[in-house]
This record gives sequence, structure tokens and C-alpha cells, in this order.
Amino acid sequence: MTKRSKWTAAALAVLVCLTGGALQAQPLKDENLLVGVPQGFKLGFNDSKNGMNMQEFIPAGETVQNWTEMVTVQVFLSRTDLQPAPFLGAMQQQWAGACKGSTATPLATGKVNGYDAASILLRCPLLASTGKPETTMLTAIKGNDSFYVVQRAVRSVPTPERLETMKKYIESVSVCDSRLPSRPCPTVN
Repeated sequence: MTKRSKWTAAALAVLVCLTGGALQAQPLKDENLLVGVPQGFKLGFNDSKNGMNMQEFIPAGETVQNWTEMVTVQVFLSRTDLQPAPFLGAMQQQWAGACKGSTATPLATGKVNGYDAASILLRCPLLASTGKPETTMLTAIKGNDSFYVVQRAVRSVPTPERLETMKKYIESVSVCDSRLPSRPCPTVN
């Protein structure tokens, strides 16, 4: 499979979740990142370079420069050398360097639909670059074809209810592969 077709498959999975399956039914092919776009969010940024595709989704009416909540989706094409726990550990170190007094939950590792995965919650009491608090929850999944990272962030000190919403969202992220019966893709109606 070419890099372009892998990105198309991942984008299709995002698009299907975005439209709630309102597209004409098409089966997902090969390996796909399954991630939904929260209700009321819009695509704010989309770029592809150096083998990494990234999309940022923000609430309607906000910009990628001035947002209250953001979902970031990254697909590292053909990067089967990356591992979820070390990748998120490095992100935690970068976060700590960018934010004095930051905290992190212990890194959680496990499987998502049979794929190695890890997740973490990072908190910053006051991010110097924005002058606001920021909390982010991330998950990383090592696919057979690519490496996937999904992040949901808020520029606030989230309430317990908002943290629960973030957690449920991150837990809903998955990867499937139509070529592997043990990692089936959902049927899109």
C-alpha cells in the first residue's frame, strides 16, 4: 500500500466518524485509525509533510490560534519503529520543559483492538506561551502499517465531568485492519 492510500484510509475513517456515517456506505480497507470528531467541532488545520499527517479540530467559532478545546490527530506513516510508551514519555518530558509545575498521571499501557497502546494525562497550571492553564490527554497506538497519536486538550482547569468526557473520547480511539480477522473494521452503513 502506498503512503497516499494509507492516509486516504485514515482520513476516510475520520470523515466517516465526522459525518456520522452519512456518506454512501463504503467498506474500510486495510489499516485505519478510528477516531470521531466531537459534536460542534470543525477542521481547523490539516497538513501532511515528512511522512506525518496532522489534523486539528476545534469548536466552531474558534481558531487554531485561539481555542478552548482541541483534538489533534497525527498519523506517522510507515513508522513501525515507534513505540507508544517511549513516545508518550518523550512528550511528557517536552511538556515538563515547556511548563513549570506540570504534572502527569502514570503512563498507562495496554492493547487497543490487539495493538500496543499507551495513554497519559498531562496538566500545566500556566503555559507560558499562552498565559493559560492547559490539560491534555493523549493516546498512542502502534499499528502494523503506521503509528497513531490522538490528543484532546483544553485550555482550562477542567472539571471532573470534562475530564471524564476527555477520557471517554480517548478510550474510544482505535485502529482496525480489514486484512486481519482478529482486528476487524466496523461496518459503515
